[in-house]
Amino acid sequence: MTLLDTQPISLPDLVDLGRAPTPRSGGAPVRPAPAAPAPTRVAPSPAAAGWEPDILGRGFEQRTLRLPDDDEGAVVATVVRHAPRTPLTGPADDVDVLYVHGWSDYFFQTHLAEYWAGLGARFHALDLRKYGRSLRSWQTPGFVADLGTYDEDLEAALEAIGHGRTQRSDRRLVLMGHSTGGLTLSLWADRHPGRVAALVLNSPWLEFQGDSLGRLAIAPMMALSARFRPQDELPRIDLGYYARTLLVDYGGEWDYDRVWRPEHGFPATPAWLAAILAGHSAVARGLEIQAPVFVWLAKRSALGPFWHERMRTSDVALDVEEVAQRALKLGPAVTVVRVPDAVHDITLSAPGVRARAEAELSRWLRGYVC
Repeated sequence: MTLLDTQPISLPDLVDLGRAPTPRSGGAPVRPAPAAPAPTRVAPSPAAAGWEPDILGRGFEQRTLRLPDDDEGAVVATVVRHAPRTPLTGPADDVDVLYVHGWSDYFFQTHLAEYWAGLGARFHALDLRKYGRSLRSWQTPGFVADLGTYDEDLEAALEAIGHGRTQRSDRRLVLMGHSTGGLTLSLWADRHPGRVAALVLNSPWLEFQGDSLGRLAIAPMMALSARFRPQDELPRIDLGYYARTLLVDYGGEWDYDRVWRPEHGFPATPAWLAAILAGHSAVARGLEIQAPVFVWLAKRSALGPFWHERMRTSDVALDVEEVAQRALKLGPAVTVVRVPDAVHDITLSAPGVRARAEAELSRWLRGYVC
């Protein structure tokens, strides 16, 4: 999920920077359910070295990965793996998948793991530093000043699943990223040619809302703010409409931990937004991802300050037309699939929409991966 879940950001919104955010404590997610029970908080030990049961329950395990400390102190990432009891068989039985979430998010989509398992693939997900399972009480949620910092998280996760730089595996690696995770993985795949067999992007945040002119106008101000006031809190403009399309409380299908995935998102900071804008600029200049790329996007956007029921069947975070254009600059082999009635996270769309989207991905995988 991106910072801008409701409408394009405007210059006046960002000129008046607020106060620094108060660090929040982490908690554990609640599995998708027909009702909305209170979240159960479970904090894995940062010292955990091996695999242990995950809060998603049976069939899921997690491993905490120690990373180099940063200015806020100790840092970890967390890799989650799907561990079904029955052997995996299918056309992708030599594939390992690593999924990376978006902004103000974490991994809880058990049905996504089951989709990949149905193809025979081994599924893993990464909660990046300062998100979800990896968020600690002394940290600014989601904060980094450079998307390249996530190289440490990704390399630690790849090492844990057998695809480290010095490891030799006869299995193929597929990376899957949502929103800011899609941007992060696109930049990583461009910098690390030959490491992945394919890249699957679920509504990747490849361009700033309001197009490149808006990005070019605001980037210098964000760079200046990032230099002198990097962790000040930017004004929140998320009105909670995206959460309203998803949560069972408001007629949606899903429940999740609202500490790890707040209804109005985490507070954004100048340094973080400057890093995002730098990533957008790199995509606009053009990347050279040699692996085939699949891009899922909703058919339409619904960006605006007022609630409308069409938001339940639209992307309320991204300008999908702009992203579709930017996707073509990722590399020489890019497939863009527009999904009618999908929401920002395609995998959280209505069941029939998900089924159609998965069918398109499966067809693409048969041509490029399986």
